[in-house]
Amino acid sequence: MEKKNNKNKHEIEITIEGKDWQDALQEAYKKQNKKAKIDGFRPGHAPYDVFIKKYGIESLFLDAADTVVDKAFHQALDENKLVPVVEPKVMPIDITKDKIVFKFTIITKPEVTIKKYKDLKVKRDKVKVSKEEIQHEIEHLLEHYAELEIKDGKVSDGDTVIIDYEGSIDGVPFDGGKAENYSLVIGSKTFIPGFEEQLIGMDKEEEKDIKVTFPEDYHAENLKGKEAVFKVKVHEIKVKKNRELDEDFFEDLGMEGVNSRETLEASIKEHLETHKKTDAENKFVDDMMEAISKNTEVDIPDEMIEDETTRLLQRAEENLKYQGISLDLYYEFTKTSEAELRKQLEGEAHKNVLYRLILEEVMNLEKIEVTEKDIDKEIKDMAAKYNASEEDIVKELGGRDMVKYDVEVRKTFDKLTEYNEVK
Repeated sequence: MEKKNNKNKHEIEITIEGKDWQDALQEAYKKQNKKAKIDGFRPGHAPYDVFIKKYGIESLFLDAADTVVDKAFHQALDENKLVPVVEPKVMPIDITKDKIVFKFTIITKPEVTIKKYKDLKVKRDKVKVSKEEIQHEIEHLLEHYAELEIKDGKVSDGDTVIIDYEGSIDGVPFDGGKAENYSLVIGSKTFIPGFEEQLIGMDKEEEKDIKVTFPEDYHAENLKGKEAVFKVKVHEIKVKKNRELDEDFFEDLGMEGVNSRETLEASIKEHLETHKKTDAENKFVDDMMEAISKNTEVDIPDEMIEDETTRLLQRAEENLKYQGISLDLYYEFTKTSEAELRKQLEGEAHKNVLYRLILEEVMNLEKIEVTEKDIDKEIKDMAAKYNASEEDIVKELGGRDMVKYDVEVRKTFDKLTEYNEVK
């Protein structure tokens, strides 16, 4: 065994040989022999020497390596007393009929030195909801629940029009340029620049040719910068009907206990206060962790930042999927690439890793303890909160160890708040 140590990066070679390697080769042979086609033998019945003669012992190396890699990895950890903080890299560097040599690259937690984490005097923003904010929310609701009614007269900015349109370039229609009974809000800027403006002043059932130029950065390559003509016909013109805070509106709103202006204002105020309290708490925590980080010395391995960046990228992909957008489509729309997005996420990734290392060091310094009873209570409380079974909660959170870690983090934040918040 050879070992090279560069701070928190450990390169370790482990050799598997003798009976362990021969058993692995036999397992690989049995697996592959089941589907081997060898004249004179049914699948799975060709003797070892016959199989080797036809396919060569090298054909067994990959499956045999898979069989022993887990054992080799745990041997590397146990013998060197290492705890990896990111997924280790493994590479077979020598394989023969007698042995296999793996090289593991293992990243361990860096040393964290916190010079000061108490008495940092961090202020928490006060939460206040103004009458203007409540009124703004009411106006937003009235706007959202506004009804459309047929309008006599010409198209104006803000109207909703029902139109047919067909676009062409040099007289030739193009894909995606045609629709019937399409609902468009004038001023929404959902169409090509100049299109909506030219609808203003049109009458119901009027037809018109609208000339526009596709932007140079348009997502469809074949349309970028091209001049186009859209034949448009207006079928209907609709205008928003202002709503009142009346019985019909509160019924449409469907908010429990809200049946008057007073109850609506109270509900909005409560909602805004909750939202602002969450924002204030997040800002307070971030300010406190930033203050501690300025008093912290740590050399974070690049691999930890890369690992966290990958996690953030996966989370971004999941969020986009909820909106029905793939990463590839996002890259096309934003004219970026995975490499550029990873670069954008690196700052957040660095902060996440740094704050996590600080929290874990404070846990050690403060000797934060979480009992089995604490874990049971956390699981029970979360099951009640989300109306789920305790088993589902444990599974969703990744096991009792992760529940324990979450409770440790919360207790650590409670300590840090106690030490640092300006009263």
